[in-house]
Amino acid sequence: VQLQASGGGLVQAGGSTRLSCVASGLTFGNYAMAWFRQAPGQEREFVAVISAGGTGTVYADSVKGRFTISRDHAKKTFYLQMNSLKPEDTAIYYCAAGLYSRRTSDYKYWGQGTQVTVSS
Repeated sequence: VQLQASGGGLVQAGGSTRLSCVASGLTFGNYAMAWFRQAPGQEREFVAVISAGGTGTVYADSVKGRFTISRDHAKKTFYLQMNSLKPEDTAIYYCAAGLYSRRTSDYKYWGQGTQVTVSS
């Protein structure tokens, strides 16, 4: 199983970017897909999750209304559209596959992470 995250980079505050995560080696439609993030010196935190069927989503309060998670079953890819970015969004973003949950322990598979840096 492999989750390959891409996107991100350096973005100005108020700007937008989109993260992608391509899944391989698993039955894509059987898993909820999520994004977590980890800033330097902090614990990994939940950002957003989309249900296995794509009909349900949950967001952390800190990103609600600014980020959108989506998935494309044909491409076995899910996305995180990030708008109105703030410096506090700066972190390594990880994609994960598992249960429909906010808890890191409910995710069986993890991607390698991609850096998002928001400059003020």
